[in-house]
Amino acid sequence: MAETYSECLFCQIGQRETPAEIVHASDAVVAFRDINPQAPTHILIIPKDHIESAADLTKDHRGLLWDIFETAAHLAKAEGVAQSGWRLVTNVGPNAGQSVPHLHFHLLGGRTMRWPPG
Repeated sequence: MAETYSECLFCQIGQRETPAEIVHASDAVVAFRDINPQAPTHILIIPKDHIESAADLTKDHRGLLWDIFETAAHLAKAEGVAQSGWRLVTNVGPNAGQSVPHLHFHLLGGRTMRWPPG
């Protein structure tokens, strides 16, 4: 692990210092159930390393992004939403709805999604 911040909630969850309902963990990624679900399936997928948002990603994060998307597809199957459809969302900044300044993706499924979101 390259960098974590002791005051970051998601870093604490990734290090298992703060409890969460973890549904997947690898060397680079942790996935856990959202405490305020917006769909029957609502899982957050985070890198263990502290990255503030998608705006801070570089080409050096290609492998991490592969892990995140592979995890999302695996969890969609495991949660039974792969066939009916699922949404993967990340927000950048407070106006977009990012409430925790740590890169995270929302895996949403189990209900009909509307467009446009927000």
